[in-house]
Amino acid sequence: MPKTARRRLALSIALLATVATLTTPPLAGAKTAEPPLYTKARQLTFEGRRAGEGYFSADGSRMVFQSERGGENPFYGMHLLDLETGDVRRISPERAKTAGGWLHPTRNVAMFSSTQLDPEIDTKIQAELDFRASGQIRRNSSDFDPAFEIMTVDLQTGVYTRLTNAEGYDAGGAYSPDGRQIAFASNRAAYAADLAGADATRLQNDPSSYMDIYLMDADGSNLRRLTDAPGYDGGVFWSADGESLVWRRFSEDGTTAEIFVMDADGANPRRITDLGAIAGDPFFHPSGAYVIFAANREGFGNVELYLVDIDGARAPVRVTDREGFDGLPTFSPDGATLSWTSDRTSDDNAQIFVAEWDHEAALRRLGLVETTGGPGAPQLGAALASTEAAISAADLETHVRAMASEAMEGRLTGAAGGKAATAYVAALFERAGLEPAGVDGGYFEPFTFTSGVSLGRDNSLVAQLPPRAPATDTEGALFEDDAQSVDFAIDQDWRPLGLSKSGATEPLEVVFAGYGLVAGATRDLPAYDALAGEDDALQGRWALVWRGAPPESSRERRAQLMRVAGIGYKASVARARGAAGLIVADGPGAGYAEGLPELSVSSQTKGDAIPVIAVTRATAERLLRAGGLDPATVADGLADGSGAGAMRPLAGVTLSARIDLDFKTRTGRNVLGRLSMGGDPNAAPAVIGAHVDHLGRGGTYASRAKPDEAGGVHYGADDNASGTAALMEIAETLAAERRAGVVSGARDVVFAAWSGEELGLIGSSRHVERLKRLADAPDLKGVIASYINMDMVGRLREDRLRLSGLGSSSVWRREIERRNAVIGLAISTSDDAYLPTDSTPFYLAGVPVLSATTGTHDDYHTPRDTADLINYEGLEQVARLMRLFVIGQAQAATPPDYIELQRTNAGPTRTGALYLGTIPDYVQEGVRGVALSGVVKGGPAAEAGLKGGDRLVGLAGEELVNLYDLMRVMNGLKADETVSAEVVRGAQTLTLKITPRRRQ
Repeated sequence: MPKTARRRLALSIALLATVATLTTPPLAGAKTAEPPLYTKARQLTFEGRRAGEGYFSADGSRMVFQSERGGENPFYGMHLLDLETGDVRRISPERAKTAGGWLHPTRNVAMFSSTQLDPEIDTKIQAELDFRASGQIRRNSSDFDPAFEIMTVDLQTGVYTRLTNAEGYDAGGAYSPDGRQIAFASNRAAYAADLAGADATRLQNDPSSYMDIYLMDADGSNLRRLTDAPGYDGGVFWSADGESLVWRRFSEDGTTAEIFVMDADGANPRRITDLGAIAGDPFFHPSGAYVIFAANREGFGNVELYLVDIDGARAPVRVTDREGFDGLPTFSPDGATLSWTSDRTSDDNAQIFVAEWDHEAALRRLGLVETTGGPGAPQLGAALASTEAAISAADLETHVRAMASEAMEGRLTGAAGGKAATAYVAALFERAGLEPAGVDGGYFEPFTFTSGVSLGRDNSLVAQLPPRAPATDTEGALFEDDAQSVDFAIDQDWRPLGLSKSGATEPLEVVFAGYGLVAGATRDLPAYDALAGEDDALQGRWALVWRGAPPESSRERRAQLMRVAGIGYKASVARARGAAGLIVADGPGAGYAEGLPELSVSSQTKGDAIPVIAVTRATAERLLRAGGLDPATVADGLADGSGAGAMRPLAGVTLSARIDLDFKTRTGRNVLGRLSMGGDPNAAPAVIGAHVDHLGRGGTYASRAKPDEAGGVHYGADDNASGTAALMEIAETLAAERRAGVVSGARDVVFAAWSGEELGLIGSSRHVERLKRLADAPDLKGVIASYINMDMVGRLREDRLRLSGLGSSSVWRREIERRNAVIGLAISTSDDAYLPTDSTPFYLAGVPVLSATTGTHDDYHTPRDTADLINYEGLEQVARLMRLFVIGQAQAATPPDYIELQRTNAGPTRTGALYLGTIPDYVQEGVRGVALSGVVKGGPAAEAGLKGGDRLVGLAGEELVNLYDLMRVMNGLKADETVSAEVVRGAQTLTLKITPRRRQ
């Protein structure tokens, strides 16, 4: 099959699969007795004493499998079955143990693990024959023999090639879908470590306990170790898209094993089962929606097959239902056939079986869809096929309705809807004839990001209280305080917050600090300092504070205080005053909807400086009473915000915590396609882009959904299905015009659909950073000619199309005049290039930018942003104009000039009346300090010598851990007073002088 045809087939399968696997709530009232997920089961292998694992070739025409087939070798041999002719032949040497076969996806080569090079193989064969002659049977014929090495065999010439050469058991190899890499398991590290004592004994008695997952190139080079946890890691396989690996991990004591998934580079490992049994043999369905595996959940000797969704969010679904062994499951490449090994034979010996697989039923049983394609899902493949190679309102509506459908579930980055949306765009790029411009020869450019946080297994909060008489809480419940120790219940009495430091604290004293607010004086109000007192009043202690600000404060006082009332800011202030941890609770009259704040995390403000926990109001009041304070009396003194009040220690109260947070990462992906315009292929291309992602079901801080809309799909028809639809229409039209010879240019055009824009411009920022690394340059000058952006262009009204970024180059006004003379839109303009959209990472990297929008509206970031509200005739006009801009950029012999704008009245890090002119990186992941993506020309930071790529770790003598710290320190600075700035630049730490200015 030609390369382009294979790629088209893969994209079509990916599109249909991702659309079919969009998550919806589990089926209500599902019956326990469901129809089987497989039908027409039949035995595939018959010859030999028994068969082991079998795996299909990439085209589904062959299977490589293990079988004991007579002769003088009692161990498994590796065999090849032609599923079209039925012919079988042995492909491993006659005298060897073998395991883990796999067929190369494009070459006529098989891979397996073998002991054929072991000089002791004859002795081991005879020993096994003697053992069996005695009437005994070994449970595991491979026995983790350290002589196993991974081998390949040319299926035409029969020539063997050794890929691994290390003492230890190397086995279970599987090629990546593109054939470039091999994932396998090995305990080689234990042998290389020269273990002694109990460790050496353990290796001798249980070599499996030292197994880990490794990755190497297909020729055996570039070895990387992916896991290093205690216990067994093995049975590793790739997802069909090559982005993920699945494997099983035993507990350290070997009593249980669970299924895990990780990214293909070893990042983001996560457990997706919690059976408390022994699970193994995991294998991805080609759709990527779920994993099939085997487990002895029904009894030690009864191994059954199960399904689990890829996120492990739902209970596993049982597939087989019989006493005995059903394991080693695999799927054919099209996902329509299940293969597995079972002892359901006439002689009770294990052989390979196959059956027809019901993928749609599997999705329903897992609660992934209620009906085929999801609730109300349009036929997206048909939608793509219905559009024509010319920009039209009808085609734009087709794309918007597809992207903003129930099936896309709000296109959240990294979720099923986001994958479906990017698959849709990639399929359109493929059909239009764009060349892939992503990673590894494909259309996708994957990236990982922190998507959430959840509670780990080891969280505890224990208070030591002085004995007191019985009392009642605010709801009248009686409790006894005569116990010295109180173990508070996680998620009921307390909860750690996402910005908290993890780990254990020793018992620490607790100090009540009112609302924990520290705010400078304004022209009309004095300063407010809830932490005023002895210098060491908080040192090494917990600070217990109420959330928000005093409810009865004057409007002016609340305006002063709410600016510094965020929990992250309070944590930064408390840490600066010496606190070892922060406890927050709802104060009297707070009016918060929930008793405990939501556990969430922001990539820009994630911190790990001190423990930060929330407790319920009842828990806080219990601590206050135990420490000798009356909550009502304290509240009365602080309610009006007229004074901060003195901090008060809770006599005799100590608190110890253990905080365990699991930060969840996801993989998002940009979609990139390139159109050759017939000019110099090495010339810097023009780029046009739009973000494809949206808010999913609104579970982020950005949602503006009303209470009765909470949890509803945020369709994002205008934001930004409109821009994505325009991008696709321009791509399809220009590609057709190029094939017809209607247009040509001096440089190519790259079309980009970004993910992660709603989460902080993640996708476009990661793309810019990747290009800078590839170019080994600090910016993209000469790498990208220009960037054109479309974000929310679907509601053209009388207030006209707005084009921003004109100040980034001298060419844009001329271009608008020339191109809009043809279209005739009413246009408003802005020079500003510091915009909250995907053009900004390009501008900060030295690329001229032009960004289009039809403006915001009341439905912005709500479920009300639906496809029926789009002005499709207006969107057609916008798309036609942007097409002309792109053609103009492609045909320009010289790229547009770049102008660095001075902006003294802005900057994301300005606070109060002062600003520095620093521009933080939009993704502050894994960074201690504040990473900068740029600085504003003419601003204090630029004049001080700060640059994009710097990491600001100190200001005015204070350490900066995250953005909260920068905000706190800025609030204490004075205009025109020079302070020091500690900056990490590469391997250097610099001390610079910076002078904040008053905002104009």
